[in-house]
Amino acid sequence: MTSTPRSSSRPAPAGNRRDHLTEREPPSADRPSAAAVLRCWHVARLLAGTLAGRLPTSMAPLAILLLVQDEGGTLALGGALCALYGLASALGQPLLGRLVDRHGQTLITGTVVALTTTALLALAFTRPAGHPAAATVLTVAAGVTTPPLEAGLRALWPSVLPDSAQQCAALAIDTGSQGLIYIAGPPLTAIFAHAFNPETALATAALTGVAGATIVLTAPPSRAWRPARLRSSLLGPLRHPALLRLFTALSGIGFALGALTVWSVEAAGRQHTPWLAGAVPAALSAGSVTAGLLLTHRPRTGPLSRQLLGACAAFTASWLPLITEPAPVAAVVTVLLPGAFLTPLITSAFLTTETLAPPGMVTEAYAWLIATVGTGQAAGTALAGLTTAHPLVLAALPALGGTAALALLLTARSRHDHT
Repeated sequence: MTSTPRSSSRPAPAGNRRDHLTEREPPSADRPSAAAVLRCWHVARLLAGTLAGRLPTSMAPLAILLLVQDEGGTLALGGALCALYGLASALGQPLLGRLVDRHGQTLITGTVVALTTTALLALAFTRPAGHPAAATVLTVAAGVTTPPLEAGLRALWPSVLPDSAQQCAALAIDTGSQGLIYIAGPPLTAIFAHAFNPETALATAALTGVAGATIVLTAPPSRAWRPARLRSSLLGPLRHPALLRLFTALSGIGFALGALTVWSVEAAGRQHTPWLAGAVPAALSAGSVTAGLLLTHRPRTGPLSRQLLGACAAFTASWLPLITEPAPVAAVVTVLLPGAFLTPLITSAFLTTETLAPPGMVTEAYAWLIATVGTGQAAGTALAGLTTAHPLVLAALPALGGTAALALLLTARSRHDHT
């Protein structure tokens, strides 16, 4: 099923523009099945290309950690470089999203794909432990030029699927399937690093990213997409108070995810189980993918703000068993649950963003959402790297991040209830 490609930066109905977390309810109609949506023209191609193009974001952090360890460097240095990569990527996304909204996907995304690939390939052959300054520059360069494929994909759905029920189903599939990046990425990194070396793992990530981005950028919907010609302010989507509160809260979700990456590496070393470093992030993503498939068949009901709070509360509580320092297999099973709650949480956040995003700023708004999660992830990675000598504190960090996010969302809801 196709339609004439159009800008996804269309104005939303005035009734949807509110100064609080939106109370909009999703369409009540039954959603089409995941298989039906994937059979629609271009959907599978865009989704597969985006997943492949974003693989470097899951492979590079672990590859950098392993590269530093392989050279005899400290976990603190590896954690710092990973944090810089994540932070640079997060900071670059809103700017790149704004440029895409003004100049289209082909020019902007195509350019940064070439830049980030060059930086990652150069980093693969730079010895970070011996040349930390050069490694820092290349890490930042690779991060800040991370192509905005995820935000771009969300901006394309309205032009690919004109039916609102199909769009909601596609968003659930899209959000859930992003977990495949972290199911495939860490194990692939570990396999290439073990079979060859960490340099090969990082180079493989870079080349896979190029291939995936090419699939997306050569697809007709991406080539035909044109942004709305509307004036934008300096703050862009951040001028909307509800969006600003939402994005700030989501940084706590990212914090939890970033801390988990370091916890998995530390636990793998402490428990002498190298496979745990890749299995834990993969299990988190497996839970997310499963939840995404379930959401396409079981439409959610109720206001988005209520869905957001409920998912965040469940996400936060599901981290508590990690504090008991579970055995390796138990740890893998434990993180399935936070992953399952992550998908409805992020899906609700994207639907809220779509409703509140100012006209002509949809890609930038999505990029800000992704950026704040990424910023929190970088902070979680950095702090976790500093607490590796205290396993109990390290294991508590994911729950701490979720608690902070929940508190901010509750504050926003309370502020609305008293206005």
